[in-house]
Amino acid sequence: MSALVEIRSLKKHFRVPGGWFEKVRYVYAVDGVDLDIAEGETFGLVGESGCGKTTFGRLVLRLVEPTSGEIVFGERNITNLDRSQLRPMRREMQIVFQNPLSSLSPRLKVEQIVAEPLTTHHILPREKIRERVIELLEQVGLGQHHLDRFPHEMSGGQCQRVAVARALAVNPRLIVLDEPTSALDVSVQAQMINLLEELKRAHGLTYLFISHDLNVVQHISDRIGVMYLGKLVELGPSEDVFDAPLHPYTKALFGAIPLPVVDAKRELTVLEGNVPSPINLPTGCRFHTRCPIAQAKCREAEPELRQVRSGRFVACHFVD
Repeated sequence: MSALVEIRSLKKHFRVPGGWFEKVRYVYAVDGVDLDIAEGETFGLVGESGCGKTTFGRLVLRLVEPTSGEIVFGERNITNLDRSQLRPMRREMQIVFQNPLSSLSPRLKVEQIVAEPLTTHHILPREKIRERVIELLEQVGLGQHHLDRFPHEMSGGQCQRVAVARALAVNPRLIVLDEPTSALDVSVQAQMINLLEELKRAHGLTYLFISHDLNVVQHISDRIGVMYLGKLVELGPSEDVFDAPLHPYTKALFGAIPLPVVDAKRELTVLEGNVPSPINLPTGCRFHTRCPIAQAKCREAEPELRQVRSGRFVACHFVD
């Protein structure tokens, strides 16, 4: 499949406030990511909290300005587009945020929330907007009786459905799903995942699915990228990465998934130490301070994300 999004050497460094005579410091949130997302696929991005997943998702949509790098969307370089040039592209790129209640205005009713992108982008005449809003709500499992409700009058799952309807309103090609199920109950999570899969098939959508819930990512994703301290350390097809992880960090991350079988046993890699600060990064491989197979080379040279098998990419000196 052709690539819908092409990302090259993407970086975002946040400056840390300090005094007049202090050395300038930066948080290296995203620090050189190369990635292609194919049209029609669901790409899952996983990693520990603070590894840069959310910042990366917002960089792709230019909600956060990159420090350097290149973002190509649909064969158009959007990295340096100004606000007026970027506005038409917003119709093709949407996002569903993690917390449904905080992402919806408490002062607007559901009808106004879902209608807002339609009026902002002048997609439909005013007299047809209400009909389109009702159609969108029905697609996400809600009804006309929800039109006059405020977000606080609805459950978390219903609010997230409203957020999905709002994202669908402009007929996007790409939707960034930033942990869309983490604030929901387990039973509601399953409903939301099924809904997202149905909408993808119906509308031909492409997803960037960001989550720390590895079971959900495994279920919904075609390919998976594993991020650690602002960099991708492993990349490959979902089933291959879960069945046979290659990077030591991926093995430890997946080994922590609870098994649904009583008394089931598996090889568990226990990582020692804490995650290094994204301000003071280790030299060489960023994982070497916690890696069980680290050697002298790991402290000196940073490994590149290289292909070791068909479709499998790993950033490790000692994985072949």
